Amino acid sequence: MPSGIKKSAGADLSTLLEGLAETGVEFILVGGLAAVVQGSPVTTMDVDIVHSRSSDNITRLTGFLKSIGAIYRRPDDKVIEPTETDLSEMGHNLFTTRLGPVDVLAFIEERKVYEDLLEHTVEIPFRGHIIRVLDLKMLVELKRMSSNPKDRQRLSVLEETLRQIYHQQ
Repeated sequence: MPSGIKKSAGADLSTLLEGLAETGVEFILVGGLAAVVQGSPVTTMDVDIVHSRSSDNITRLTGFLKSIGAIYRRPDDKVIEPTETDLSEMGHNLFTTRLGPVDVLAFIEERKVYEDLLEHTVEIPFRGHIIRVLDLKMLVELKRMSSNPKDRQRLSVLEETLRQIYHQQ
């Protein structure tokens, strides 16, 4: 497990990531876990991804989510499983799974979709697979634009991590 990926009660974020990679889902890891795997000392309790919305990828992603018992996180007790239609749309899909929470996003800040983000990724080896991760520089740029208090709070830590990385090079 990469340092910084905490295993919370019932959560195994490393296994969740490995499953996405094994099933051939095209995704970019974004959010807190993307910062963690690049050395930022932050904690996170979920996996955030932006996925390719090609029909083949949606089929693979839906199958994987169903295999790990994904249901939408909701304030009520209604159980709703993911569908290909849901994952094809331009929205955010927030799931609880037996491996932990996963947020499947069609886009992030500035409505940047998978294809927009590809040039801003780094490839990181992980358990015999390569995963695409939004690079720390782009994470910082996006957090600077965010109005989310949690994003603003993490910004100084991400900026310092970025400074340290460039200083070491």
